[in-house]
Amino acid sequence: MQFSSVLFKITGLGFLVLLLVPGCNFNKEVQFSGRTMGTTYHVKVVTGYFNRLTGLEKKIENILQNVNKSMSVHMKDSEISRFNALDVPGKPFGVSEDFWYVMMVSRTIYQHTEGAWDGAIFPLVRLWKFNMGSKDYRIPDQAKIEELLPETGFRHIEFPSERILAKKKIPLSVDLSSIAKGYGVDKVVELLRKEGVRDFLVEIGGEVFASGRRKDGGLWKIGINTPQKDAHLDAVYKVIALENKALATSGNYRNFFEAEGTTYSHILDPRTGWPVSNEVVSVSIIADQCVVADGLATGIMVMGHEKGIELIDRLDGVEGLIVVQTKDGLLIDYQSRGFKAAEQ
Repeated sequence: MQFSSVLFKITGLGFLVLLLVPGCNFNKEVQFSGRTMGTTYHVKVVTGYFNRLTGLEKKIENILQNVNKSMSVHMKDSEISRFNALDVPGKPFGVSEDFWYVMMVSRTIYQHTEGAWDGAIFPLVRLWKFNMGSKDYRIPDQAKIEELLPETGFRHIEFPSERILAKKKIPLSVDLSSIAKGYGVDKVVELLRKEGVRDFLVEIGGEVFASGRRKDGGLWKIGINTPQKDAHLDAVYKVIALENKALATSGNYRNFFEAEGTTYSHILDPRTGWPVSNEVVSVSIIADQCVVADGLATGIMVMGHEKGIELIDRLDGVEGLIVVQTKDGLLIDYQSRGFKAAEQ
């Protein structure tokens, strides 16, 4: 039962008595926000009115800094940059627990998507100048793409023992930007639970995990953007209610370039080396972990709606929405078996 507080003055005694009356709760919502991984983060925590969250914001920032130091390809001394610089085939490379875990998840998603998601195509990303902070995009020469394809791919990474990686091919380099934000969300979730917080919402660059309930007792509700190039940034296509679940969305309607009358998405098909072109404009995945939802959303963008829905329906605890845009601009939804239950 929820209670509201009513203050009464007792005649002749001159003091206040706190009376608990059904109707209102004693919870408060505390928010933290900042920048990480080239984007923003927001954390909402619902806690008792008199509870203190001393030091929590700093702990959140430390967690995110550690993830960034491990997985940012833009930091020369990051763990991933040092792995990418490794120039001896088969040489053991010791990694942190965080990096090892994300690489293990990456390998699993690579296998589930049959190579449609591949975190080891960084040379191709650089060739297309995606993820480089540059807008000077150009269409690479096909011969150069074909030259790089055999040198890329998760199949060239070895996992010889616990927390040890090795390269089969030296040109190979890794970019985990399509999965690292989801892992950052999961790490903040882990921290909040250790701190005894049950009700919260964590968001990094649009990837979300919702735990427990909002301040008013309702489920957390997350809007999925309308997947059209001319849609407003706040335009909502679907509203999803989440409870102890992650939601990640991948789309090609914001980050793209046009050349010679053709639109090129920033999402590459690792199997061809070219931007994906299959009419899928948005994929939203609900899962128990945000790192899984994040990677699957990108991989299924590449797989297409038919194989994508088949995969989602095979995976335990995973639901999804795939939006396809026809040539005349019509949006068509393809949903997994259990996705409808989350819609509001």
